[in-house]
Amino acid sequence: MNWEPFAETQSPMPRAPKTCLALLLAGAALVAAVGCSKSHPTGKAQGQAGLTTLRFATEWRPEAEQGGFYEALATGEYARRGLNVTIIPGDSGSNVPELLATGAADLGIGSNSFGVLNLAAEHVPVRAVMASFQKDPQVLMAHPGGGITSLADMKGHPILISDAAITSFWPWLKAKYGFTDAQVRKYTFDPAPFLADPRAVQEGYVTSEPYTIQKATGVSPTVFLLADNGYPGYAAMVLAPDRLIAANAHAVQAFVEASAIGWKEYLEGDARAADALILKANPDMTEDVLSNARAKMRQYGLVTSGDAQSGGVGAMTDAGWQRFFDMAVKLGVYPKTLDYHSAYTTAFSPTLPFVALPKPEKPAGS
Repeated sequence: MNWEPFAETQSPMPRAPKTCLALLLAGAALVAAVGCSKSHPTGKAQGQAGLTTLRFATEWRPEAEQGGFYEALATGEYARRGLNVTIIPGDSGSNVPELLATGAADLGIGSNSFGVLNLAAEHVPVRAVMASFQKDPQVLMAHPGGGITSLADMKGHPILISDAAITSFWPWLKAKYGFTDAQVRKYTFDPAPFLADPRAVQEGYVTSEPYTIQKATGVSPTVFLLADNGYPGYAAMVLAPDRLIAANAHAVQAFVEASAIGWKEYLEGDARAADALILKANPDMTEDVLSNARAKMRQYGLVTSGDAQSGGVGAMTDAGWQRFFDMAVKLGVYPKTLDYHSAYTTAFSPTLPFVALPKPEKPAGS
């Protein structure tokens, strides 16, 4: 397959903050600062009209993968529940756990289940209270017509993955498909090496990189969502410090409920107000990228599959976390003695509004 040159201006945005576990762990050293922060550590500071102020930190620039939160902000769902929410955009150097530990943010996004369990392993007093995504959006992409029709077919092929992937989904791929470290090529968020090598495979997010490559080259890569091939784990979780949960559980509950409704409306309702906020906060974003990401979230059931089918958008279960932990222990990532229950709480899940959505469409190969 001949790919047209990929212009630098069309290069996908780096996704390192989505999966970089090192960034998540860096906040552990600052836990001691939590108790002495001069900010409002319990979210009780009163903002406009007596609303409780909550600052919500994201790990990347405004995008559709944060759309439910922007929808809840734009449509007043947070305000209706007594909250004055400010979304703090991230960038390539964002460290959400550090912001939570120092009191610079009240809530934040946890990219994936490995990152959240790493916080528990480091005894960081922060836990997941909601999972926006029931599936991790991580994909591997291959060239169409190259003979790769499954993840198993990638054995022996060069695979471009980031440093963060080495400590997250790569051990799972090696254990399940017999991949070896000799296949690894460093992915620097530049698609040029992938486009130049017809045998190459590259990581990405199902909501982003495949469309960016198709848009630039006119050719759609073959896409394999790891979650649809047995890779467990929640993603895009809301993280809350234990101190906030203890001091103002009502505010946490209000944020979770409003966000769940925001995600429903962003995917199935009118997303224009949320997209307007995203586009204003991120001038590099475009409407077509937002629309594509939203379509992929629906197609693959990122928000509405799994535990959301019975518990509502954002739901997590003990069984879901145990599946992920058991997988990670089997791979040797964590000891069996790790108290993985300290990484999350389902206390805010049972009262979520059940926002029934159409069942996910069956992906048609991309």
